[in-house]
Amino acid sequence: MNDKLTQWIDAHFDEEVAFMQQVLRVPTDTPPGNNTPHAETVAELVKAYGWNAEKHVVPEREVRDYGMESITNLIIRRPYAAGGPTVALNAHGDVVPPGEGWTYPPYGGVIDNGYIYGRAAAVSKCDFATYIFAVRALEALGVKLKGGVELHFTYDEEFGGLLGPGFLLREKLTRPDYVIAAGFSYNIVTAHNACLQLEITVHGKSGHGAMPETGHDALQAATRILNAVYGQLPELKKIKSKVPGIDSPTMLVGRIDGGTNTNVVPGKVVMKMDRRMIPEEDPVAVEAQVRKLIEDAVQGEPGIRLEIKRLLLSHALRPLPAGEKLVANLQKNARAVLGEDIPAVGTPLYADARLYGEQGIPAVLYGAGPRSVPESNAKKADEKLLLEDLRKATKIVALTLLDFLAAE
Repeated sequence: MNDKLTQWIDAHFDEEVAFMQQVLRVPTDTPPGNNTPHAETVAELVKAYGWNAEKHVVPEREVRDYGMESITNLIIRRPYAAGGPTVALNAHGDVVPPGEGWTYPPYGGVIDNGYIYGRAAAVSKCDFATYIFAVRALEALGVKLKGGVELHFTYDEEFGGLLGPGFLLREKLTRPDYVIAAGFSYNIVTAHNACLQLEITVHGKSGHGAMPETGHDALQAATRILNAVYGQLPELKKIKSKVPGIDSPTMLVGRIDGGTNTNVVPGKVVMKMDRRMIPEEDPVAVEAQVRKLIEDAVQGEPGIRLEIKRLLLSHALRPLPAGEKLVANLQKNARAVLGEDIPAVGTPLYADARLYGEQGIPAVLYGAGPRSVPESNAKKADEKLLLEDLRKATKIVALTLLDFLAAE
């Protein structure tokens, strides 16, 4: 039966690659986050398999308040006989903008020397193809299945997932027993860091550059905050996670905007900062500590006022005991397909799979992709995926679905 399953994937692999090219070619830069056209394309493509994609539109005002333009999340339900679990497969279609320096067109889906190139080739439009073709292979076997599969294609992972999987769970549109979310084929991610992102607005007062004493320099105050933030890094390095694959917390300021002109005292500076938390840290306590650090840095500075706005608080993904069966089956099937043992590890990244975990649903990250994020150029120019990794991941996911859903 396993051979028949993997042979079907081999026989339909050219079709799978062509499908992936189509989902790569619809831009989903986030921001600005106009992602409904991609969802509409996917919904139309799966009609060819006799599948219906439910379109769950997030209300426009909620999306706009969130900082995006449109979100339509998809659920494709494949119910089988009663008596088995429901396994959800989740990939996200939103992406960071391509940026500069591409050799290949970022939305071209160009194939060269065994690789496919494009934004989200490795994270995670590739797993639209992985998961769809794994399910198609499973159903093509013609064996009796129990339980069901749900394909969740969501569109705001880059903004934190609250209007992606978070929306589907909040609206009680789904409650699977297990979740496999987009990842890499040479490891299974069972835990990931939490993430706090803040926007810090430093208000001062503009003044003429020739008479700086007439103003209150917001940039000078912002520099004190920067020194305080980066001065904390040696202390963060001393904090170590016990989760393999995760080291220490990190903190950085990723963007600074401010000032009006070269000869004007800056009256306002806006900074955006990112604080990654290891799974052992308490996000509420960390946020309080970071806010105090920022406030103390400018305490007593005349004419300076702060606004601190939380942009994101993403909790950590932690392993759940019920997920051990999922990990064991993925590892068994990976050994058969890859010919090597793959580890179950944590990652310093964060993902929206945590939202399933927060509901008590065992979730792991596993899908097509290389051994590491840097190897794939994920979120950089010339993001790529080795097509053989797509083939192998599809087989491993299909075999794992068979383990969970075969009636006998």
